[in-house]
Order: sequence, then C-alpha cells, then structure tokens
Amino acid sequence: MLNYLSKIFFYIFLNFLFLIPLTQSEDFEIKSLLDTIQKDLRTLERAVYSESFSKESSNKNSKTISSQETEDILTRHLLKLSEIEKQFQELTNKYEEVNFKLDKLSSRLSKVQADNQMRFQQLEDNSSKAEINESHVSSLPKSENNDNKILPGSSQPQDLGTISYKDMTDKNDTQSIQSVESTKSIVTEVFKSEEKILPEGSPKDQYEFATSFLKVGDYNMAERAFREFVETNPEDELSGNAQYWYAETFRIRQLYTDAASAYLEGYQKYPKSEKAPINLLKLGVSLVQIGEKDQGCLMIAGVVKQYPDATQSVLQKAKYEEKKFECKKNNS
Repeated sequence: MLNYLSKIFFYIFLNFLFLIPLTQSEDFEIKSLLDTIQKDLRTLERAVYSESFSKESSNKNSKTISSQETEDILTRHLLKLSEIEKQFQELTNKYEEVNFKLDKLSSRLSKVQADNQMRFQQLEDNSSKAEINESHVSSLPKSENNDNKILPGSSQPQDLGTISYKDMTDKNDTQSIQSVESTKSIVTEVFKSEEKILPEGSPKDQYEFATSFLKVGDYNMAERAFREFVETNPEDELSGNAQYWYAETFRIRQLYTDAASAYLEGYQKYPKSEKAPINLLKLGVSLVQIGEKDQGCLMIAGVVKQYPDATQSVLQKAKYEEKKFECKKNNS
C-alpha cells in the first residue's frame, strides 16, 4: 500500500516538473524534498511491517503456548476442583455425623421417656393391687395357728445362730414372700423385625421413594429403603442403581468397610447397569481407604479397560484417582 502511494506521489511530481519550467535552485529543493518523502515512507513501511510481524509472531507463540500448556492447566484445575470437592465432602460428612448423633440421642430420650412412663404406670397398678390385697387379708378371720405359725423367710431378721432346725425343716408347701408383687414389674423386651418402609406400587415409585431420603439427608432410612428395594426387586432395571446408592449411604457416613462390601456386591450382581462404571471406581477408592491399596488400584485401573464407553467425567475421575493414589508407581 505504501509503495503504491509513493509511486503516485512520484508520478505527480514528475508531471509537475515537466509542465512547469524550474530554475536550478528550485530543482534542487524539489529533489531534496522528494528524497525526504521517500525516506519517511521507507521508515513508515518498516514500522508497519515490524508491527504486523510482531502481531503474527505473538499469535503464533500464543498458539504454541496454549497448545503446550492446555493439558497442564486442565490438570491443575482438576486437582483444585478435587481438593475443593474433598473439603466440601468432609464438611458434609461432619454435618451428617452431627445430625446422626442428634437423631440417635433424640430416639434414646424418647425411649427412656416411654420406658419411665410405663414403669410409673406399673408401679401405680402394683400399689393399687397391694392395697386391695391388704384390705382383703384384713377382712379374713385370724386363726391361732396362723398367728403362732411362722414360716421360714417371713419373719423379721435375726442374728446368726438363732434359727432352729425346726424352722429350717418346715414341711409346708407354700410360704409368704414379701417381694412377690415386685416381680410383676419386670419388663421383657421382645425382638421385632424391621418393618417394610417401601410403599405399595411400581418399582419406579418405590425407587423414587427411597431416593427421597437421600435428598433430605436421612441416610439411615435411605439405607433401609434401598436394601429393601434390592431384596424385593432383584431383577428390576433399577436394582443396579439402588445397590449403588445403598453403598453410597455407607460411604457418606465414612463406613468404608461396609461401603466396599456393598460396592463389591453391586459390581458382581449388576456389571451392566447404568451405575456400573462409577460403582467399580468407588469400589477401588473404598478398598484403598481401608488399606487394600493393591486391589483398589486394580479396580480403579479396570474402569477404563472394562468400561471404555463410560462418560468422560467418570474416566477423568478414574485417571485422577489413579494418579492421586500413585497406583502406577506402586504397581511398577
């Protein structure tokens, strides 16, 4: 562009020189002016070309840098997100643990209150029965034999050595014991099996009912509901998902041994369910957390091999867990 402008200016000045007769001094001034203009144009061309070249080089450098650093930046972000997720999970676990302890405490208090109320009621009933018995006994005629005869165990406390052999060999079949009525206040606890909590209806309705406990954070009831669903509907298409969430109720409460057993059962029974890849991944993580690192790393590495078509989030998570637990170093 600048070359084209310089040619135009030069052509105009040539026409001007040929049309108008100039003196020698004027001719020298015009030549010097043209030289100055050409120098300025060259300087301007260099500046423009250097600026465009710098932009192109910067773009190329940025592209190469971005292509080289994209993977490292993504890895750093994944690690930061995982740390945040871990901290959030720890806070959630502590919160759920406090809620669980409060629930247990409230249930114990309610049981103690009910037990105390029942015992007080029994004491009142026993006292009323004792009054009736005393009034009935006082109305009976007293015989001399009953007044004089003292049965073993019904007399006042005596010193050692004052009880005769005759008292010890009394032949009566019955004897009066003052503490008979107190034996009626013994409470026997009868074991009752857990009642079913799933409502009547289709498996889908029962599954949604079980998941409702997860949404409100009641993991004890969620554990019972999902276990009952799996036992009631072992062949349903939602049983694999229910088994996975059943294991999750243990993991959230940091019961990693129970969680590993539940994940293993889900991996063995439902290898083709929707939750099978994440179930296998969580099984490996749980095994590492309970000290079985070799087996856990094998399970984590098996996610990519057995489920290559799993979602990218699960595959990325498996690679991250394998890197975090240093599974490759351990296997090597």
